[in-house]
Amino acid sequence: MAKVEGEVQLLGVGGSPFARRVQIALKLKGIEYTYIEENLRDKSDLLLKYNPIHKKVPVLVHNGKPIVESLVILEYIDETWENYPIFPQQPYEKALARFWSRFIDDKILPAISKAAWTVNKDEREKGIEESLQALQFLENELKHKFFGGENISIVDIAASYLAFWLPVIEEAVELKLLTSDKFPKLHKWSQEFINHPIVKENLPPKQGLLGFFKSRYAAISATSK
Repeated sequence: MAKVEGEVQLLGVGGSPFARRVQIALKLKGIEYTYIEENLRDKSDLLLKYNPIHKKVPVLVHNGKPIVESLVILEYIDETWENYPIFPQQPYEKALARFWSRFIDDKILPAISKAAWTVNKDEREKGIEESLQALQFLENELKHKFFGGENISIVDIAASYLAFWLPVIEEAVELKLLTSDKFPKLHKWSQEFINHPIVKENLPPKQGLLGFFKSRYAAISATSK
């Protein structure tokens, strides 16, 4: 394990793709840390203390100082511990990595949410169209085994939602977005990513997530009747 200057804590929720991003990065770098599971329905004093603005996970605490928002945390981790860099070293490539990571959070995830959880048929169809368009941009950007080449990078970690959570959602709500015929490169990437030893051991149990998403979909569907 990497040498750690000061105590590292991670406040998270087991099924959160954003908390899992941070766990994957910490494990890739070999950073020892203490994990604290949060209950977002009954938020702890610790969470409210360290993230009083958003009151959500993940929160990384290093030497008693909190860092919030998963992409910000990932950049902090990479700048603090230099082994196994997850960001490119060249400024232009680093800027591109930031762009695509934000693109995933700002464009792809909201579109998928609209496609999966919107009751209105027209809005749902619009979400599907937006999702497919955004995924095509990402498909075109993928030129190697991973977005970082042969090693997992920040963009791969940011896209972990697409590799693991999206297929579970697709099964729960009977939706097809990231298929091998439409997005062959992304589909192959997703299999390589979730089967990477460190990623694989830091993903939540699939069945628990599937049950959660099915219940959520049933509740949403019931409100539309």
